[in-house]
Amino acid sequence: MFYREAGDFKSSYVEDGQTFPIRFDRYRYYAVLLVGFAVVPFLINDYWVNAVFLPFLIYSIAAIGLNILVGYCGQVSLGTGGFMAVGAYACYKLMTAFEGINVFFHVILSGGITAAVCVLFGLPSLRIKGFYLAVATLAAQFFLVWLFNRVPWFYNYSASGQISAPERTLFGIPVTGAETAPWAAYLFCLVFCVASAIIARNLTRGMAGRKWMAIRDMDIAAEIIGVNPLKAKLSAFAISGFFVGISGALFFSVYLGAVEVGEAFGINKSFLVLFMVIIGGLGSIFGSFAGAAFLVLLPVLLKNVLVGTLGWPTDLAAHLEFIIVGAMIVVFLIAEPHGLAQLWRVAKEKLRLWPFPH
Repeated sequence: MFYREAGDFKSSYVEDGQTFPIRFDRYRYYAVLLVGFAVVPFLINDYWVNAVFLPFLIYSIAAIGLNILVGYCGQVSLGTGGFMAVGAYACYKLMTAFEGINVFFHVILSGGITAAVCVLFGLPSLRIKGFYLAVATLAAQFFLVWLFNRVPWFYNYSASGQISAPERTLFGIPVTGAETAPWAAYLFCLVFCVASAIIARNLTRGMAGRKWMAIRDMDIAAEIIGVNPLKAKLSAFAISGFFVGISGALFFSVYLGAVEVGEAFGINKSFLVLFMVIIGGLGSIFGSFAGAAFLVLLPVLLKNVLVGTLGWPTDLAAHLEFIIVGAMIVVFLIAEPHGLAQLWRVAKEKLRLWPFPH
């Protein structure tokens, strides 16, 4: 058989509790990490970094954060764009106020600040859920965008209202600013993406993840068996906000360099990340990556094939992108609610018995 789990036995609970308990999966992920860290930096150029790799890595972190909240804990959120803005503006204020501190710690602190803000806006989840919680987080989205637009302190009283990332270095290599090399920006974001995926994977496989899933499946039954809904829901908001804040800080400081909150972190950003989670698969870390890859690569593919090769008008290709994404969301919600991650699981089931019929 090409892909087998039979015979991959464990002799201790530590081995059975590994992040990737199946040996074949473990080697496969090691190979992907090796290619990502040791091969890709030598092959990419400025176009591939800005068009594909940086958006994919940053949106993957945001999708992981939202998936923890929506997919694992069942708390609907439409405020991802606003929480990304919190991370971006927190990073900007930290970079300008504490110039001597490494930008790596600025990004992490931005995630912590966003986690605190998410917990504040997650308090209504203790009383409301479903559609009403979605409306509450949508209100948070509009409030945060309004706040960053109307309070000049957040953008240091700039006349334009924009925030610009100052140049910062890591081990003497620029990672923000105009002098940043493509490979440096890529590796900086890749480190955060890999760390976020490993942390999220371990959290969802542990006690915290089991509590989130118990709340998602039936909160009353979860409370009866001893799960504290206050701690479970607010911890999901905090962890989700931490990852979303990191993605917002990277989106501002490394990817764009200068942003205006209404354009960069509007309601469209919230829906984009939500669509990544829906298409990739609710309750799946791999699905977060799959959904981010799909929605990042689709515009690039349509632009290069339809506009560059076939000579289609740019607006027609953009409209076709909306049609394809909308159709995919409808199809996945009806036919396969668990998204691309479930299709991958089915493919692995087939490989376990290949070449024999299932």
